[in-house]
Amino acid sequence: MTTAAAGAAHGGATGAALTGEGLHREYGRGAAAVRALRGVSVAFAPGTFTAVMGPSGSGKTTLLHCLAGMDRPSRGTVRWGDTEVSGLPERRLADLRRTRVGFVFQAFNLMPAMTVAQNVELPGRLAGHPPERARVREALARVGLAGRERHRPGQLSGGQQQRVAIARALVARPEVLFADEPTGALDRATGHDILDLLRAGVDEDGQTCVMVTHDPVAAGYADRVLLLADGVLVDELVRPTAAQVGERLSRLGG
Repeated sequence: MTTAAAGAAHGGATGAALTGEGLHREYGRGAAAVRALRGVSVAFAPGTFTAVMGPSGSGKTTLLHCLAGMDRPSRGTVRWGDTEVSGLPERRLADLRRTRVGFVFQAFNLMPAMTVAQNVELPGRLAGHPPERARVREALARVGLAGRERHRPGQLSGGQQQRVAIARALVARPEVLFADEPTGALDRATGHDILDLLRAGVDEDGQTCVMVTHDPVAAGYADRVLLLADGVLVDELVRPTAAQVGERLSRLGG
């Protein structure tokens, strides 16, 4: 990791692609309240790949959703570049989310009645700015699905469906790509192919990728690994091996 990237990792550098400052997320009230995040501050330099890990209930998915604008922190701020998004009205936030960030889910979240091309176009159509067909074809070619535009999700393997989901996330050329357990429903070989795609987006296009995963091997594709426990950021590993990640996770109970 470069010195600039390392500085941004600690929230001290300017020009970060994504930052979260003092993030708290609480569900419920009073004695029954669940504190999913407890003052997490983190920044992500442009063109870096970060894995977020931790035991079940550590707050990693909550952090991802808050950073991606899919959930709002109870306290704290989220910025995409220089734009603070945590306090924006929902409609404005939704518009920005469709154009500036992409999201890949473990369960693919494809519409079964739509073709592959229509699935890729869907977020843009919902935003009132459908992508050009050439851009859709380009995104599908990028993930190895050229010529599959008219297929439906049910005609594809799980790995191919995840590739469609990645193409859908990439078609708007977002600055930041979020991935929530993107290989969790795939076999290991197919999972490696998906991770190669995410890595290529960082290395070749300068994209920023933030991925939640439970798999130390998947985390080994990242430039750094953030470790959470009980809603708190407890450690950071730079360019770790899968063995190093696994050992550190075991000490956290993950």
